[in-house]
Amino acid sequence: MRGKPYLAWAVVLGLAWAQGGPALYGQYCASCHQANGQGVPGSFPPLAGHIQEILAQKDGRTYLIDVVLFGLQGQIRVKGQSYNGNMPPWGPQLKDDQVAAILSYLAQAFGNKPPKGFTPFTAAEVAKERSKKLTPDKVYALRKSLKL
Repeated sequence: MRGKPYLAWAVVLGLAWAQGGPALYGQYCASCHQANGQGVPGSFPPLAGHIQEILAQKDGRTYLIDVVLFGLQGQIRVKGQSYNGNMPPWGPQLKDDQVAAILSYLAQAFGNKPPKGFTPFTAAEVAKERSKKLTPDKVYALRKSLKL
């Protein structure tokens, strides 16, 4: 029996750990964004501290799903640094529950603090976004609308 501390920890982290969020991040994201989420200056933007900024935006949650599913192409600024890369679409490789696990993990990893009332991402909301069949350019336009 693991007791109350384990239960509290499991509730805070949601299903991300149970579904392999950290392992999936390591497999699909860490090579660019680094194991610590700090990215590579000028090449790959940090996720540390930036995911919470995105989640604070009205449509930030769906934008994050879209970035993972469909990729992103175009110049962006994160923490005062410019990046003009091309994030590949992971939708063809990842199942809906895997995308949800990665994003749920990122919402609280690397010092990110999700907004009050945050709930873990679900496979159902990922499936809904997947049906949109966006391009990386359209995801870029969504980012611009968030004024990040």
